[in-house]
Amino acid sequence: MVRLLMILCLCLIPALASATDYPVTVTDSLGRQVTIPARPEAVLLGSGFNLVALSLIEDDPVRRLAGWSTDLKGDNPELYADFATRFPELADLPAIGDGTGGSLSLEVILTLRSDLAILANWQAETEDGRRLIAVLEETGVPVVVVDFNSNAIGNTPSAMRLLGTVLDRAAEAEAFATFYEERLARIRDRVAADARQGPTVLMDAFPNAEKCCYAYGTGGLGAFITLAGGRNVADRNLPPQGGMVSSEYLIAAEPEVYIATSSPGGAYSPLSIGPGVALDDARKGLSGITAMPVLSNLKAIRDKRVHGLWNFFNAVPLNIVAAEAFATWIRPDLFADVDPQATLEEINQRFAAVPFRGAYWASLPEN
Repeated sequence: MVRLLMILCLCLIPALASATDYPVTVTDSLGRQVTIPARPEAVLLGSGFNLVALSLIEDDPVRRLAGWSTDLKGDNPELYADFATRFPELADLPAIGDGTGGSLSLEVILTLRSDLAILANWQAETEDGRRLIAVLEETGVPVVVVDFNSNAIGNTPSAMRLLGTVLDRAAEAEAFATFYEERLARIRDRVAADARQGPTVLMDAFPNAEKCCYAYGTGGLGAFITLAGGRNVADRNLPPQGGMVSSEYLIAAEPEVYIATSSPGGAYSPLSIGPGVALDDARKGLSGITAMPVLSNLKAIRDKRVHGLWNFFNAVPLNIVAAEAFATWIRPDLFADVDPQATLEEINQRFAAVPFRGAYWASLPEN
């Protein structure tokens, strides 16, 4: 019902407010000026994860696709299955690569007669990615780069508006971007108004007993630690993307909050979390991680401030839900009234062509 009301409201917006007047020149997430000559009808997705972004502004995000990379299918098969169930034609969509910059097949791409390519920033910034962009532009295919990763807080709303303009879905993209910005402002404003120092936080990517430990730095999802009023224990000694730290480093840092990231199925870590995962299963994996010798004696573990998060929030505009989860974990005193699950449900009702289901985050019970 909420989605129906939104559609009816959009119908009342003047046509000029939602329609793109082609040709249009846009500035993409890398600051490149790109001209789109006409409404795209044969789109290439350099990263399959950008299907999530399209599904927030398109009722049928698959209809206009000419080809895509299979990273979404390979890394998160449960999420892929939900999309393929709703849009069966996705199973027959030509594969142009596995999502990495070097895997994109120029031979396949040039046979697909596309009129737009959308690349992720991590693809476009590689040597292979730059070569691909040059070849596509020489053949008359404009390339737009979107970034939901390196600076999610700053780039997600603008990247959504960019996609809305390019794909003639400006009103829908504006609605989501505004939704995002309002919730982001709530977090920022409350943290800024409180002078107290927040707790120290370790965010550990794909924890595994065989190696210790990959700590998020200040970039990507690591920026959400500071946003929520926390102090990242890896904010000074590592590059922005983070890096490996030793057990001695963790003991000295003594984090007060521990956040693990992983994906469904436990392919890289005993923690299975994300699309299609039951909450009890996510908590069971999280509990197992805390028993690892390198982690078990940390203050965060002793105090039961232990949380888990879907790692691929760093590739999709759903990251506003992750931001709210961080806020409730790091500063529960400021955000007792914030409910990330309610926010996800509102996204499902108002925006999502395919509802997002499963335990995208989890916490161990305090008692």
